[in-house]
Amino acid sequence: MSFSWPILSTITFLPLLGALLIVALRARDEAVDRNARYIALWTTLVTFALSLLLWRDFDPSTAQFQFVEQRAWLGPIKFHMGVDGISLPFVLLTALLMPLCILASWQSITERVREYTIAFLVLETLMLGVFTSLDLVLFYLFFEGGLIPMFLMIGIWGGPRRVYASFKFFLYTLAGSLLMLLAIMAIYWEAGTNDITTLLTHGFPPSMQTWLWFAFLASFAVKLPMWPVHTWLPDAHVEAPTAGSVILAGILLKMGGYGFLRFSIPMFPLASAEFAPLIFALSVIAIIYTSLVALAQEDVKKLIAYSSVAHMGFVTIGVFTLTMQGLQGGIFQMLSHGIVSGALFLSVGVIYDRMHTREISAYGGLVDRMPLYAFCFMVFTLANVGLPGTSGFVGEFLSLTGAFRINSWVAFLATTGVILSAAYALWLSGRVIFGKLEKPALKYITDLSWRETAVMAPLVVLTILFGFYPAPILDASAASVEALIKNYQTALAAAEQARIALVP
Repeated sequence: MSFSWPILSTITFLPLLGALLIVALRARDEAVDRNARYIALWTTLVTFALSLLLWRDFDPSTAQFQFVEQRAWLGPIKFHMGVDGISLPFVLLTALLMPLCILASWQSITERVREYTIAFLVLETLMLGVFTSLDLVLFYLFFEGGLIPMFLMIGIWGGPRRVYASFKFFLYTLAGSLLMLLAIMAIYWEAGTNDITTLLTHGFPPSMQTWLWFAFLASFAVKLPMWPVHTWLPDAHVEAPTAGSVILAGILLKMGGYGFLRFSIPMFPLASAEFAPLIFALSVIAIIYTSLVALAQEDVKKLIAYSSVAHMGFVTIGVFTLTMQGLQGGIFQMLSHGIVSGALFLSVGVIYDRMHTREISAYGGLVDRMPLYAFCFMVFTLANVGLPGTSGFVGEFLSLTGAFRINSWVAFLATTGVILSAAYALWLSGRVIFGKLEKPALKYITDLSWRETAVMAPLVVLTILFGFYPAPILDASAASVEALIKNYQTALAAAEQARIALVP
């Protein structure tokens, strides 16, 4: 079904309208802060409600882009938007996490509240734009634009080393993306268009594909992040405010994986097939190495950050298997990780607001004083491990199944990461949740408030629901994934025929 009004533009730019309303606020400081929080909350809730309408009327049986909007803008750059089975789940994930982040920041952010909510809403518009853009330059503007509010969020409302962390985050991601900008220029000169729907069917010369693929890899690998360009992530997570960490882990990291699915594989299939072993090698190293590093951490946030790098390794393995199971597993793993890691960072924020420390050694025996919190934390920890019955299991299982079909050694080595993740995750929950409540400071700690429960409850429900019933996500993406595989195999077959024809 097509709406009589531009629903994608509405969803994408509604948060920007909310930000402008907050800019226009004129009153006493306390009143401005209160109104800014409520405007941000209601704006994000309405955006989420509209995204559910999008989900309701989405047709999963076709691989075509839906709800398409196209207008002239700046010469060859068009305002072109649409979603398919690959991008729609990420739009929903973004719209879901934003109101939860606003609620989580309700009491923890007390300085410059107005500016904080503006940064958040602008960031939401830029993130949604990444997943809905069908013009390559428009995509790049949204993709890079998201750096600025996140840079400000870490640099202003972050921890003691916030300036270092924010600049490291900014410079790492910008450096990678500059190569992508050069690649976009080369694509325009070669194809004569920025339209993504046209470019997906354009046959780039094999020699050109290699360079373009590596240019896009430079950007997406940093964003995801892949080993060895992952070092900015733990620093950014540790210093970022709780909601900033949620958005960073839940959505911004997924832009790298989405980039591989939208650009690298369909536009440069020959290069993707040639360099898939490189991706497998980097992913396996990431899974094993960062899991071992996570075992050595004493800061809860840093442990979860290294865990994120390891889990993104499963995503890249799944995606580059180019099998139905692997690709769907990669997409599902990204969505599951967005929910679970976001929830884990929210959980850390709850105890940090009470104790003002993230050191694992400062906790223990919280189940005695915070049973509801302990339950939520255990659910998210087990999902992070990949326990059957949680959303974490489905994505990892499908990714490993796809990997096993392609290379059993890759699947075997990646599976060791599952064992290591169980080691650090269960060690963490054992130290924080269980044991004896011995520390005097913990004797009067309070359980989840109604606001914190409202934040945690939907994430607990989704984690368990998608563990038992992953069909909504898998069905939505199936047609688009099948089309991606078909086009990839067709391109490989055509290249092979051309090669045979050249043989004397």
